[in-house]
Amino acid sequence: MNQILTRRLEHPDLAQSHSLGTEAYGGSRVPAPLPSEEEWSRSPVRSWGAFDGDILVARLSVYGVTSWFGGAKVPTAGIAGVAVSPEHRGRGLLRPVFAAALAEARERGEVISTLFPTAPGIYRGFGYEIVGSYDDVELPLSALSRVRAPEGVTVRRATIEDVPALEGVHARWAAAQNGPLTRDEEPFAVPAEEWFTEYTGVTVAEQDGEITGFVSWDRGEGYDPRKAVIEVDDLDALTPGAARALWASLGSHASVVGRVRVSTSGTDPAWLVLPDLTTSIVRTRPYMLSILDVPGALGAVRLAPLTARVPFAVRGGGADEQVTGAYVLEVSDGVPLATRDTSAGPEADDRPVLTGRGLALSYAGAQPAANLRASGDLTGPDTYDATWTALFGGRQVHVRDYF
Repeated sequence: MNQILTRRLEHPDLAQSHSLGTEAYGGSRVPAPLPSEEEWSRSPVRSWGAFDGDILVARLSVYGVTSWFGGAKVPTAGIAGVAVSPEHRGRGLLRPVFAAALAEARERGEVISTLFPTAPGIYRGFGYEIVGSYDDVELPLSALSRVRAPEGVTVRRATIEDVPALEGVHARWAAAQNGPLTRDEEPFAVPAEEWFTEYTGVTVAEQDGEITGFVSWDRGEGYDPRKAVIEVDDLDALTPGAARALWASLGSHASVVGRVRVSTSGTDPAWLVLPDLTTSIVRTRPYMLSILDVPGALGAVRLAPLTARVPFAVRGGGADEQVTGAYVLEVSDGVPLATRDTSAGPEADDRPVLTGRGLALSYAGAQPAANLRASGDLTGPDTYDATWTALFGGRQVHVRDYF
C-alpha cells in the first residue's frame, strides 16, 4: 500500500466517489450524471477523501448547517456519505479523514458535529454518541377514528402565501427542542414552491385566524386499506387542538387507506393527544453528536435559569486533543461561559471528568449525571452531579431531517 494522502475532493474525483458510495450503500452500477465543475463549485457540501496512490479508498462529506440546542442556533458539521473500500477496511483510514474534515469545521466556527451512523461503534472512537433517533412510525388510521378537532380549530389546504407561517410554526417547535436543523441552509432550506410539489398536500390547522400547526403528507398509491399507506414528513403542532385537528384530517382517509407512516422522533407531544398508540417502528435511524469546541459549544446555548460554577474535565471516550482538558463552566441566570482551566493538574482529579461521549450526551440533555456514571462516561467527585443535570435538562432531543 502506498502512503495514504488525505485531501479535499475535487471535481475530477467525483466518478471515483460515486463508485465508492455505490459499493457502500448500494445502487446502480451505471454512473449517474455527474455535476458540472461549476455546479460542483456551488455545492454546499465539503467532501474529503483518502487516496492510496491515485485510488480513492475512503471518503466523507460535510454539510455546514445549524442545529437548535438550548434555544439557540448552533453551527454544526453534519457528516454524511462515509465510505471505505472493502479492501481497505480495518486499516484506520477514517481517522485522518475525520481529523482533516473536523479541523476544517472548527476553522469555520462549527462547534458541534452530528451524523447518522450505520455502525455506531466506529464513530464512538471519534467522540460521537447516540443522543436520539429519527424514526418512521406507523399506526392504523382506525386509531384516529375517535380523534375530533375541537371547537374553534379548523383545517384547510395550505397555499403558497402560507409558507412564512408554516416556516414559523416549524421554527417555534424546533427552537423548543435539542437537535432539529434550523433549515436555514441548503439543501435543507425548502423553497416555497417545493412545499407544494414534493407532497400531495400540506394541511394547516387554524385557530382565531392563526396557523397553529401543519402536516405535509403524500397520499401514496391504491385504495385498498390493507395495503395503502399515507406518508407524513412533518406534523408540527403548537397546541393540542391543532394536533387533534391534523390527526383527524389524516384519519378521514380511513375508508381507503389503512395506515399512516410518520417520520418522527422521541416522544413527540403531538402524539400525546391520541387515545390509542398502537404503533410500530418501521425504520429507526440513530443520531449521534460530538462536541468539537467545548467553550464554543457551551457558550452558544442557554441553559436552565440557574447561577452556578462547575469545574469539569473532558478525557477519553474519543475526545481529541482539541477537546481534552480541564474547564470551568460559569452560569449566570442560564447564560453560560466555559473556559479552559490552566491551573488544574494533569489528571484533573479534583473535578468531575466526562468522556467525549459523555459530554455529547450531557449537551443534548439525553442523559442525567447518574446515568453517565452508570455508563462510565462520568467519573470523579459527584459534588456537582445534581447541578450538572439541572443545567442541561428540560428539553427533548428531536430530529426531523436526514442526511
